[in-house]
Amino acid sequence: MTEETKSGETAEQPAPSDEGRKSAAATESLVQLGQTSIPSGESNIFCLTIIGQIEGHLMLPPQNKTTKYEHVIPQLVAAEQNAKVEGLLIVLNTVGGDVEAGLAIAEMIASLTKPTVTIVLGGGHSIGVPIAVSANYSLIAETATMTIHPIRMNGLVIGVPQTFDYLEKMQERVTRFVTRHSRISEDVFKQLMFKTGELTRDIGTTVIGGDAVKHGLIDSVGGLGEALKELNRRINERKANATEGGAQT
Repeated sequence: MTEETKSGETAEQPAPSDEGRKSAAATESLVQLGQTSIPSGESNIFCLTIIGQIEGHLMLPPQNKTTKYEHVIPQLVAAEQNAKVEGLLIVLNTVGGDVEAGLAIAEMIASLTKPTVTIVLGGGHSIGVPIAVSANYSLIAETATMTIHPIRMNGLVIGVPQTFDYLEKMQERVTRFVTRHSRISEDVFKQLMFKTGELTRDIGTTVIGGDAVKHGLIDSVGGLGEALKELNRRINERKANATEGGAQT
């Protein structure tokens, strides 16, 4: 024990190391955004996960696994502006959620200038369908499912004609977005949406893997390897086009 310590003076704490700071930042990212630190080695692909229930203007109970749109939108803006990010991979395993929040995320993905690929693993249900089709190319795992059904409202609903007009217009927004960003026709999409007898307590249809491709909703069946291969192909194609454009000018 030194004389300074004996005299009651406290020794200065050592400054945290770089490793300590990185570990603290990774822990904070995991707690706040559900993101873990990526393996060593810089990647040119940004991976965005849409998992659990999509949370909108109302907070869900803490035991619910959620994707908060106020977290997702800034990440998409940052990825679009970051020169090191050359493509985005969006991974879905969601039960759906807030309609307007889901559409906002889907519109953001569709408006990105960088190559985008979505892959449905597990499920891409309800409002997860527009997000799944919003990218340049979409894939679905062979065992993954997508539930297509009309939108619903919970809580207090005022029983006036204007309420039903509002619901119908919101449904049309979803239908127009899906048909504009996929190969499914409006008639087929509405047939799947209003089908009776398949879902126990609701109307609609659950499509599995290859069925989603057959209906033209998703581009192909595949997993992570196929998704990354397609995304890298589109990144290289974009680079080649940019090089040709620069050479011509």
